[in-house]
Amino acid sequence: MAENMSLAIDPRSGFFRSNSTFYSKRKPIPLPKNDSLDVTTFISARAHHGKVAFIDAATGRHLTFSELWRAVDSVATCLSDMGIRKGHVVLLLSPNSIFFPIVCLSVMSLGAIITTTNPLNTANEIGKQVADSKPVLAFTIPQLLPKLAGSTIPIVLLEDHVSSQAGEAKIVTTLHQMMKREPSGSRVRDQVNQDDTATLLYSSGTTGASKGVVSSHRNLIAMVQTVINRFSIEVGEKFICTVPMFHIYGLVAFATGLLASGSTVIVLSKFEMHDMLSTIEKYRATYLPLVPPILVAMVNAADQIRKKYDLSSLHSALSGGAPLSKEVIEGFLEKYPNVKILQGYGLTESTGIGASTDSLEESRKYGTAGMLSPSMEAKVVDPDSGKALNVNQTGELWLRGPSVMKGYFSNPEATTSTLDSDGWLRTGDLCYIDEDGFIFIVDRLKELIKFKGYQVPPAELEALLLSHPDILDAAVIPFPDREVGQFPMAYVVRKPGSNLSETGVMDFVGRQVAPYKRIRKVAFVASIPKNPSGKILRKDLIKLATSKL
Repeated sequence: MAENMSLAIDPRSGFFRSNSTFYSKRKPIPLPKNDSLDVTTFISARAHHGKVAFIDAATGRHLTFSELWRAVDSVATCLSDMGIRKGHVVLLLSPNSIFFPIVCLSVMSLGAIITTTNPLNTANEIGKQVADSKPVLAFTIPQLLPKLAGSTIPIVLLEDHVSSQAGEAKIVTTLHQMMKREPSGSRVRDQVNQDDTATLLYSSGTTGASKGVVSSHRNLIAMVQTVINRFSIEVGEKFICTVPMFHIYGLVAFATGLLASGSTVIVLSKFEMHDMLSTIEKYRATYLPLVPPILVAMVNAADQIRKKYDLSSLHSALSGGAPLSKEVIEGFLEKYPNVKILQGYGLTESTGIGASTDSLEESRKYGTAGMLSPSMEAKVVDPDSGKALNVNQTGELWLRGPSVMKGYFSNPEATTSTLDSDGWLRTGDLCYIDEDGFIFIVDRLKELIKFKGYQVPPAELEALLLSHPDILDAAVIPFPDREVGQFPMAYVVRKPGSNLSETGVMDFVGRQVAPYKRIRKVAFVASIPKNPSGKILRKDLIKLATSKL
C-alpha cells in the first residue's frame, strides 16, 4: 500500500487525491517503539556533547547538564516521598527561570502531570484553573503567593527567602532543599507509558473560555524529535529564551526539547528589549526565538540597536505566533543581513507543532506559515459542506499527527467538537495550501467578520494597514451593526509624529479592497493588546468597542 500511495502523492504539493489529504514533504521523524517511556527519560538518554544546559541571564548562574539531571533526580525523589504519584496534577506558577525545567522534568518523570499558568493572570483566573485541574501541590515564587491565596494547596517555594506575603499559605519546603536531597534509586515509581498524560496546558482561550489541553508523553516526545530534527544543531549553539515557559512554545522548546540536543538555553525572567539585546552580546547567543511584535520593534529601532549592541554571533531568528508580512521579513533582512528568519506555526492542541519554514528561501514565500512538519498530515475542509478541498482552495485546516493532543481535560463536548474519531484536529484556522505544499493561514474561522453575509478576514485588512508608512500596528474587529450585521472596525497605532486621520485610514484601505471589506470605523490607540505569543486579543478589543454602545 505504501508504495502505491507514494506513487499517487503529488511530490510538489504533498496532496493525495484519493483521500484529499496533504502529507508532509519533510523526512518523517523517528519515534521510539518502547511503549513504557516517559519524556524525561527520553530526553535525558539522548547522547550529545553539550556542557552547560541553562544560564540565568540576570545572575550569570550556570546549570550544567550533569547538575540539571542530578537536580531532577533529587526533586523527583522528594516528590515521590511526598506521595506524588502517576496522574497527580502539580501546578507551576512562575516567571521564566532556570529552575522551571527542573520542576517540569521531575514531575513528568513520575508520571505526574504538570499544569502551568501565566503569572500575569489574576487570582480569580488562576483559581478557575485550580478548581478545574485540582492540583495536589503547587510550585511558585514568594512574590506570587497572593495569587494562590484562598487555596489550600501545599506549596513549594522556588526561592529560599519566604517573604511576608506567605500569609496563610501552606509552605511545605523550598526547591533548593529538595535539590540537596540524595537521589534514591529505590523510590516508588509507577510505570509510565507514552500514552499517559504529561502536561495540562490551558489554551489561550482566544475563542471563548480557556480549556485544559491534555498532552501525552508520546506527544511531547514527537515534539522533541521535531524540534531537534528541524535545527541541525551544532555543539555550542546558544538559544535566548525570551518566550514564556508556561506557554506551549516556551515549555516545548526551551524547558524540554532543546535539552536533548545539548544546546545552552539562556533564560530571561521577563522580556525587556535592552536585556535581550545585551544578553545576546554578552553570551554570544546564536538563535533568537521571538514573536512578531518583537521582530517589528527590532526593525523599527535597527539603527540605534546596531550602534549600541554587537549582535554578530546571531545567525537565526525564530518567529512564531503569527505569520510575518513581506515588509517585515525584508525589513529585517535588510537591517540584519547575517540573520536568517525561520517561522513556525502550531497550537497548544498540537504540542506547538504544525508547520514551519526551515530555511530563508522557504521564509521568503511571504505570508506562509510554512510546510507541514514531519509526520504531520493535513486536510483543508469547507466549513459549510464539510467536504475536503484541493490545492489552493480555502477552508479550515485540520491536522493529524503524533503530536496532536489527547483531548480537552474533563470536557468531552469541547473534545468531540475539536477532535474527530479519526484523530483529526480542527484548528479553527482558515487556510489554503499552495501547489508547493506551503500553508497560508487566512484567518481564524471564528473571527471572520460577516458583512451582509460576505466573509471578511480581519488578518487581510490588518496586513494592508501595516503596509501604510504611518501605521506602526493595527487590529481589525467586527463591529455590530443593525443593517449589515457587522462591519470592519480598525484599531490603529500611529508612528510617532504622524497625524494620520481616521478618514486617511479608511481611504487608504477603501482604494484597495472590495466595498464590503472597507473599514467603516477607526480608533487610534497607544498599543494593541496581544497574548504572550503575539496573537491579537480581539475579544478584548471587541469588548472595548461595544462597551460604549
